[in-house]
Amino acid sequence: MAIAGLGDIAEQLRRSTVLIHAGGRGNGSGVIWSSEGMIVTNAHVVHGPNVCVQLWDGREFEAAVTARDLRRDLAALRINANSLPAACPADSSRLRPGELAIAIGNPLGFVGALTTGVIHTIGPLRALGSQTWVQASVRLAPGNSGGPLADARGHVIGVNTMVAGRLALAIPSNAVRDFLAAGPRSAWLGVTVHPVRLPRANGYKFGLVLLEVEPGSPAAQASLMAGDILLGTEEKPFQSIDDLAKAMDGQGLCLLRLEFLRGNYSRVRRVTVQLGVSNNGKDRIAA
Repeated sequence: MAIAGLGDIAEQLRRSTVLIHAGGRGNGSGVIWSSEGMIVTNAHVVHGPNVCVQLWDGREFEAAVTARDLRRDLAALRINANSLPAACPADSSRLRPGELAIAIGNPLGFVGALTTGVIHTIGPLRALGSQTWVQASVRLAPGNSGGPLADARGHVIGVNTMVAGRLALAIPSNAVRDFLAAGPRSAWLGVTVHPVRLPRANGYKFGLVLLEVEPGSPAAQASLMAGDILLGTEEKPFQSIDDLAKAMDGQGLCLLRLEFLRGNYSRVRRVTVQLGVSNNGKDRIAA
């Protein structure tokens, strides 16, 4: 696929892409969003309080998590640096199927790897709720998460997040803009979750299995454990990760009544979790 000036475009994107080490569970990528040290990545890339960011020139910085959003799977980091080569965001609402796409990231230990493809569509996927995705035929691998998806000019149109079928999914740049404008969110559960399909024994078809529960978190204080499967609230069963995020929406202290399965999964249990307690940057959420 021929792109005029691809070498120069790729070099600029590499300079705007960072390598993220977090939690001892592999590496991820991030995008320098401002020259004053703001970096955007996926929430599932940042696994704990110790986050290290490596720039294109090899410099390393400790990073603070300043905002996080489970629904969008986005996190904002801040490092103590300035005059950084910030990416240039595009207006993702103007994207059209068939346009060229360029992905940069750090997959499987290869720093600054480039792959190209085309935009297939921009919209939601049924299994992933109502969130809009930029869906492109670029190859992603572990380590690409959080890196930029760019157009033929090198302007960032999304943040690469996952693969569905044969297509890469990226969070649109306009959603990143809205996330940064909203600022920090106070609702924090303190879990890493993964969606699962369930037999109909209890009338539930969908659940969120807890892969990890952070010590001292609201989930841990409510006695939730790794292996438990969240089914929904007392008012509404979960049908996607979106529903958990919506249940946690809002600022300030609140009580969330959850239904879940444990053990042999034969009995639906209920628990009350107090949300709105500050996580001090220790939230760990994965979609």
